[in-house]
Amino acid sequence: MKKVLQEAYTYAKQWMGQGKVADYIPELAKADPNHLSICITDLGGYTHCIGDSKIHFTIQSIAKIIILATALKSVGFEEVFSRVGMEPTGDSFNSIVRLETMHSYKPFNPMINAGAISVTSCIPGKSPGERFEKILYNARLLLGNQELTYDEHVFYSESKTGGRNRALAYMMNDGKVLLGNVEEHLEVYFKACSLRVTCEEISYFGAILANNGISPRTGKMIIEPFQVKVIRSLMTTCGMYDASGEFAICVGIPSKSGVGGGIMGAVPNRMGIGVYSPALDAKGNSYCGIKAMEFLSHALELSIF
Repeated sequence: MKKVLQEAYTYAKQWMGQGKVADYIPELAKADPNHLSICITDLGGYTHCIGDSKIHFTIQSIAKIIILATALKSVGFEEVFSRVGMEPTGDSFNSIVRLETMHSYKPFNPMINAGAISVTSCIPGKSPGERFEKILYNARLLLGNQELTYDEHVFYSESKTGGRNRALAYMMNDGKVLLGNVEEHLEVYFKACSLRVTCEEISYFGAILANNGISPRTGKMIIEPFQVKVIRSLMTTCGMYDASGEFAICVGIPSKSGVGGGIMGAVPNRMGIGVYSPALDAKGNSYCGIKAMEFLSHALELSIF
C-alpha cells in the first residue's frame, strides 16, 4: 500500500500548478495550492497516508453527505425525497437554471447546492444551533474526531458572499419547497460546509460508507445500510458535480468532492479514500485529486463497473 500511495502521489504531483484555488469565497483563496495528500483507510480501520495529511481544510460540499445522512436519520427517506430529487443535472453545482425552467422548484438531487439546502431544511430543531448540533454530532462520528468543529472565518466568509445560495434558497421558498426561515436554513448549511477536516478523516468517512455504514474501528453501525445504499448511489451519479459521468468512466468509485480541495471516495467492501489538493479544475473538483483517484482506481482495480 505504501508503494502504491507513493506512486499515486508522484503521478498526481505532475499536475501541480494546474487549476486554481476557489476564490469566490475569500477565505478559501488563502489555501496553499501546493498542498497534496492521499489517504486510504482499509476495512481493518488502519489509515495509510502520504503528503500533507495533517493539514486542515474545510469540508465544503463533502458535507452534503453528512447533511443527507442526518436528514435521513431524523425524518426518513420519504420526507427527504419529497423535497429533493435523485437525478443528475449536467449543470454546475450552484446553477439556478433547473429551478426556474422546470417550474417545480424541487432541486434535482442532494449533491448540488440547492438540493443540499433543501435537505438541510428537513433537519428538525428549535433553533439553527440545535439543528447544526445534530449535523455536528454525526460529523464527529463519521470523521472519527470528537473535537471536530467548524471554521468561523470560513463560515462568515461564506455567509457574506453567499448571494447565489440565497437566490437558490429564496426561489425554493417562493415555490413552497423550502419551508420556514430561509436565513436559518442557510446558517446551518454554511456552518456544515465550514467543518474543519483532514485528509485522514475523510478517508475514514469513506471507509464507513465502504463498510456499509459500520465503523471499521469501533464495529458500531453509524449509518443504516439502506441509507448507505442511497448515499453511495447519489455519490456515483451526482457526487462530482457536472463531471460525474466522466469520473464514473475514468475512476468508477462512488465519490464526493468539495471546493475546499477534498475528495472522499468509498470503494464498497474494500476501502475509503481521501485526497486533498486545493487547486480546482473548471468544474470545481481538485485537479491533482482527480489524477490521484484515477491512478489508484487503475492500480488497485477499484472501479465498481
